[in-house]
Amino acid sequence: MSAVRVCDVDALEADEAQRFVVEGTPIAVVKDAAGDVHAIGDTCTHGDISLAEGFVEDDTLECWAHGSKFSLKTGKPLTLPAYEPVPVYRVELADGGVYIDPTVTLNV
Repeated sequence: MSAVRVCDVDALEADEAQRFVVEGTPIAVVKDAAGDVHAIGDTCTHGDISLAEGFVEDDTLECWAHGSKFSLKTGKPLTLPAYEPVPVYRVELADGGVYIDPTVTLNV
């Protein structure tokens, strides 16, 4: 499979997450304060909660329900109660768009 365009880069607000479903895979896409775009699995591994509804701080995405913070770069949980990582997907930026291939993870 090849990467799928999920949105325009300009549609992403800094330090906010947006949820997209790509080929049946829920993915949280975040543009951090530096302007880098990240894509991680949208489902918290602790409580089956959408991470895109959480809070972006520095290079983490925090689950709003129980406070687990996940690294945007590695998918690893940095705080309890989650202890399993979420997948991280490669992001390609081209022609003003954000492209993600949900079949290719960077941390597995």
